[in-house]
Amino acid sequence: MKRYLKLYLSSAIIFLIVDLIWLIGVNQHFYAQQLGSLMGAVRLLPAVLFYMLFIVGLLYFVILPAVVANRVEQAVYSGALFGLICYATYDLTNLATLAHWPVLITVTDLIWGSFITSLTAGSVSWLALKRNW
Repeated sequence: MKRYLKLYLSSAIIFLIVDLIWLIGVNQHFYAQQLGSLMGAVRLLPAVLFYMLFIVGLLYFVILPAVVANRVEQAVYSGALFGLICYATYDLTNLATLAHWPVLITVTDLIWGSFITSLTAGSVSWLALKRNW
């Protein structure tokens, strides 16, 4: 149980820090410019629920299998695919159903989701194998 807690917390910390840098520091203006009136105030509870559930999925489907296989590169590639699929679920649904959802946001989010998930999965798998978690 302690192992899973270490993996979960490590994943959550890495993912959250990198995502906040992206959302607040790098792309806040970009999203506001692209989404305009579609943007509202951030609702904390749904955001927290997303992060918690996403990390559970990341651990179950990507990090744990890579650690068991002793293959960081598996975590990197599987993480990119998992991120792409998860972010595509949100963005492609919005693109399909919302009248003014920008294609540029969808493309940007799919690239970002693949990158951050791959980075998190690879980093945590590397830590787990290095520290024998």
